[in-house]
Amino acid sequence: MNSSNLYTPGQDNAPAGTYQEVGPRGGKAENSRTVRISRGDRLPPVQQSGNKWEKI
Repeated sequence: MNSSNLYTPGQDNAPAGTYQEVGPRGGKAENSRTVRISRGDRLPPVQQSGNKWEKI
């Protein structure tokens, strides 16, 4: 796991693809979601403050 693989909610210009919600340091998040974004889309909000998105 590399912290450069983690993205914050609302971040734009993230690479298009599939992202999984993870904990603040990249660990497993309870009730995590998986989302797919297209080029130019922003990452959606996370369910718990401090969580981030990881590209999978």
